[in-house]
Amino acid sequence: MTAPSTTELEAAAFRRLVQHLRERTDVQNIDLMNLAGFCRNCLSRWYREAAAERGQTLTDPAAREIVYGMPYKEWQAKYQKEASPAQQAAFVKYPNTIA
Repeated sequence: MTAPSTTELEAAAFRRLVQHLRERTDVQNIDLMNLAGFCRNCLSRWYREAAAERGQTLTDPAAREIVYGMPYKEWQAKYQKEASPAQQAAFVKYPNTIA
């Protein structure tokens, strides 16, 4: 596989992941953190960091809007639910998953 096609495939997979996360608003970030060790906010931070590595400035709010498909505060108001005691307990087990 050539480098450009690899990059194109990786970009397509990233876009599909972002689309999937936008569609699955029922899946809370704490669920993602507890199961996978990353969440939408991590993904947006990685996107911002990748931009910075390439000399491009991208703010946290702008990066989050790319991942969430809307301003973060709007997504929170529409979809974020209070974490259950079980979710919070599971999250405490993995304190180093947030970076």
